[in-house]
Amino acid sequence: MAGTWEQDTKEFEDRLSRYYDELKWLYCELYENSLDSFEALCSMMKQYFHNRRESLRKLDQKRMRDPEWYKGNRLFGMMLYVDAFAGTIEGVRRKLDYIEECHVNYLHLMPLLDSPEEKNDGGYAVSDFRKVNPKLGTMEDLEALADDCHERGISLCLDFVMNHTSEEHEWAKRAKRGEQEYQNRYYFYDDYSIPAEFERTVPQVFPTTAPGNFTWLPELEKYVMTTFYPYQWDLNYWNPVVFHTMIDHVLHLINRGIDIIRIDAVPYIWKQLGTNCRNLPQVHNIVRMMRIICEIVCPGVLLLGEVVMAPDKVVPYFGTVEKPECHMLYNVTTMASTWSCVATREVPLLRQQMDILSSLPKDYVFLNYLRCHDDIGWGLDYPWLMQFGIGEVSHKKYLNDFFTGQYPGSFAKGELYNSDPASGDARLCGTTASLCGIERAQEQGDEAALQLAVKLDFMLHAYMLVQSGVPILYSGDEIGQFNDVSYHEDSAKCEDSRYLHRGKFRWDLAEQRLDLQSVVGKLFHGIGALGEIRKRYEVFDSDAEVWTLDTWDPSILGIVRSKGREKLVALFNFSEKDKTAWINEEDGEYIDLITGKEMQARGVEIPGHGVFWLLRLVS
Repeated sequence: MAGTWEQDTKEFEDRLSRYYDELKWLYCELYENSLDSFEALCSMMKQYFHNRRESLRKLDQKRMRDPEWYKGNRLFGMMLYVDAFAGTIEGVRRKLDYIEECHVNYLHLMPLLDSPEEKNDGGYAVSDFRKVNPKLGTMEDLEALADDCHERGISLCLDFVMNHTSEEHEWAKRAKRGEQEYQNRYYFYDDYSIPAEFERTVPQVFPTTAPGNFTWLPELEKYVMTTFYPYQWDLNYWNPVVFHTMIDHVLHLINRGIDIIRIDAVPYIWKQLGTNCRNLPQVHNIVRMMRIICEIVCPGVLLLGEVVMAPDKVVPYFGTVEKPECHMLYNVTTMASTWSCVATREVPLLRQQMDILSSLPKDYVFLNYLRCHDDIGWGLDYPWLMQFGIGEVSHKKYLNDFFTGQYPGSFAKGELYNSDPASGDARLCGTTASLCGIERAQEQGDEAALQLAVKLDFMLHAYMLVQSGVPILYSGDEIGQFNDVSYHEDSAKCEDSRYLHRGKFRWDLAEQRLDLQSVVGKLFHGIGALGEIRKRYEVFDSDAEVWTLDTWDPSILGIVRSKGREKLVALFNFSEKDKTAWINEEDGEYIDLITGKEMQARGVEIPGHGVFWLLRLVS
C-alpha cells in the first residue's frame, strides 16, 4: 500500500542505493562525461516510481515476497494478435473467459502500438510508442485489460521494439526534414563509404526480400541504417537521448499494467564498425541497466529477451547470478529441432538438445513453444548432425520439401519464407495443425491419417509441456486451426508468407470444443488437461532433476523428471508406427497421468505418435 511521499521516497532511495554504483558505472561506460544525464535518468525513475498505481505496487510487493513466482510449473501462456483474435483490446477483455477456459494465465499480446497502415512488419515498425494503434483501441483500453487480467491472476506480456522505429515515427519525419538532432538518433551517412565498411562484416537478415543493411534516401541524399526492412530505421544507442527516451517509453507501458516486457531483436541494438553488430558487450550493458531500472521502479515486472540465435549466443542474455539480465528467453533451438524430428521420425537430435538444457543452471527460465508469429528457421546443431552424415544444405532442403508437402509421403502443408534460390536456404510457415497433417487428412477424407495427425499434434504439445520453463500456445493451435491462404489476396500481406499462420481466429471452429469426439474437442480439452496436470505435480517444477532415457528405438524420446517423492517417465513416439520403448525402470506400478491407466515402466508398447506421462511415487 502506498505511503506518504516521504515514505515512498525513502523506499525508492533504498532500492536505488542498492544498485546506484553499478548503474552509474554501466551508464558511464557507454556515455562518458554524462553525469548530468545519468542524474536525469535517476530523476525519471523516481517520477515513475511515485506515479506507479497502488494496485501495481501491491503486485510488486507480492512478487517480491515470492521472487520465484514465474518459475516452477504455474505459468501456462498464449500469444495472440489482438485484431485476429478479437478485433480490439476491448474485444480481448470480453474473451477473457475463453482465455481462462484454455487454462492460460500468461497472455502475450503481439505488437499493438501505433504503426503505419502498410509497411508495418506486423506491428514491429512503431510510429508512436505512447499510442495504441487506433484500430485496436486506446492506452486506457490497454490499462483496463491489464487490470482485468490481474483480477483473474493473468500476467500480461507486450512487445517492445528496441532496435528501430518506423520511418513514419516523429523522429524519422524530423530527420527527413533535415534536422541534425533527429538524424543523430539514427545512423545517417552522406555517402556509401562507411555503409560499405559495415556491409563487409554485418550479415544480412533478409538477403532476398530486404537485401543490405542500409537504405538510400533520395530526398536527403543520405544513407540510413535499416537492418531489417527499409522502412524500419535503426536507433543509435550511442546517443544517450535514445536510451533515455526508450526507457521512458518502457516505464510508461509498465505503469499501464504490463507485467512482462518482450524486448524485440535485442541482440541488434548496438552497432559498431568492424563487428557483425550482433551480441556486442554494450548490448548486455543496456539489458543489465534495464533489469536494474525495473528492480528499482517496478520489481514485479519481467524482461523477456527475443534472442533467436544459437544456444551459445542465447544463454549469455540471462546474465549471471550476481548480475542477471533477462528473466526469460525463448527456447528456439528446441522448437526447430522438434520439427526436424517430426520430419525424420528420429529423436537423437532432440535427446542431445534436452541433455544440453538439463546441464544449464536451473535458474534459467526458457519459454517453450511449437509455433509463434514468426517463421521456423532451421538453426539446428549441424556440427553434431554431421557425425551421422547429415549435411546442412541437404537437410534443410529435405525439411522444406517435407513441410511444404513436396516430399513423397509428406502429410504437411506449409509455405516457405524468404527462400533464397542461390543458397537453397529458406524458412518455414504454417500452423501446427497444418504442419502435423490435420489439414491434408481432412481434405483427402482420410480418417486413419486424420487420427494419426491429431495424435501427433497432441503428442508435440505434451512434449512442449514436459520441458522445464513456461509453455506458450500460439492462439488457434488449441483448436487445430489451419493455414489461412487468404493472405495471398491481400496486397498488404501477400509478399509475407508468415501471414499464412496469422489468420483470424476461427470462433466458429472454437464452438466445436464442447464436442469431445471432434478434432477441435480432442485438441482443446487434451491440451488444457495437460496444462492442469502440469500445475498439480511438483515434478514439473523448473528445479526438478531432468535427464533423457535410452529407449533403444530411434523414434522414441524418453525423458525422466524427478523431484521429492515424484518421478515421471515421459515417452514420445515420433513415428506413425506402433513401437516398444525398451526401458527397464524400477519395479512398481506407474500411473499414466494422461489416461489414468496403471502400468509398469518396462518394455512399454506405445502406439504411433503416442505419448505417456508415467508417474511413480518414490519411497
